[in-house]
Amino acid sequence: MSLPVLRAGRDDDAAGFIALLTECWLEYPGCVVDIDGEVPELHALASYFAEQHGALWVAEQAGRVVGMIATRPLGGDVWELCKVYAYASQRGTGLAQHLMHRAETYARAQGGVEMKLWSDTRFDRAHRFYEKHGYIREGAIRVLEDLSNSLEFGYTKPLTGIVVRTLDAAAAASAIPALQSLCGSQPAWRKAASDVALATRALLLAWVEGEPAGLANLSLAAGHRAELQTLHVAPAFRRRGVARALLHHAQTLGRPLLTAQAPDTGAARATLHAAGWTEAGRIPNFHRTADGAGQAMVMFYREQP
Repeated sequence: MSLPVLRAGRDDDAAGFIALLTECWLEYPGCVVDIDGEVPELHALASYFAEQHGALWVAEQAGRVVGMIATRPLGGDVWELCKVYAYASQRGTGLAQHLMHRAETYARAQGGVEMKLWSDTRFDRAHRFYEKHGYIREGAIRVLEDLSNSLEFGYTKPLTGIVVRTLDAAAAASAIPALQSLCGSQPAWRKAASDVALATRALLLAWVEGEPAGLANLSLAAGHRAELQTLHVAPAFRRRGVARALLHHAQTLGRPLLTAQAPDTGAARATLHAAGWTEAGRIPNFHRTADGAGQAMVMFYREQP
C-alpha cells in the first residue's frame, strides 16, 4: 500500500474530515458526534482556517483522508494546534509526528513563539502523544457544555529559542515523559512531580526550538534554601547555553540561598563557576568509583539579593 502523502487541506475533503473525526471521537465513551450542530466548519474547513489566517493539512493515502492537522494564530505570537486526528491504523507509524512538525514549522515561519492546544480529558492516548513531544499541561480545565459534556486540558510548549519554565503540579505530572527522555527514570520523576504539588521541590524544564533539552531538579525542603540536586542537558543541546539558562531561572524561585555540589572534575563544576556560583569547599573521598578510588565533591552556593 502507498504511504500517506501530506498536502494542504481543501474544502472538498469534507467527507473525509467528517468520517475521520467521527471514528476518532466514537472511540471514547460519552462522545457525541453532531457535525451540523457543533462542528459545522468541517463542511468547508480549509476556508474556515484561511479566514483566521491559519493553515490546514491532510494525510492522504490511496485517495482517502487518513490524518489531519491545523493551526491558527491566537493573537500576538501565540498559535493554536487544532483538529489533530489520525485513524487507528496510522498510529505508531510516525504520521502524527510528521503532521505536528508541519504545523509547528508553519507557525514558526509566521512568527509564532508558542503553541497551545486543547484536548478532551478522555483522550488519554492523545495526551501521551503531546507529552512525548514536549507539551505540558497549563491552566484550568475548560468546560465546553456541549453534547459530550466535554472537559478539556490545556497544553502548551515554546517553539523558538531557549526557554525555561518552572513546572507547577499539573505541568510536572504531564512532563514526566519529557523528563524521562532527558534523564531516565532516576530520580523517580513521578515522586518528584508529587513533591512539586507539596511545594517541597521545584522542577525546571528547558526547551530549545521546541524540543525538551534540559532540566533542573531542586529540593525546597529547607524554607530559605533551594538545593540543586540534578542539572542535566541532553547531549545534542550542550554548549548552547541551556545549563546557564536553567541556573539563571533557578534564581527566580524566591529562595535567598541556592546550594549545589559537583564532582571535583567534570563539566558541572565549570558550569557552576561560569554561572557565578561560589565554591565553598571540597570534601575528599566523597564518592567511591567502581574500582574503589576516592572521588572528591565540591560544594557551591549562590546568595540571592
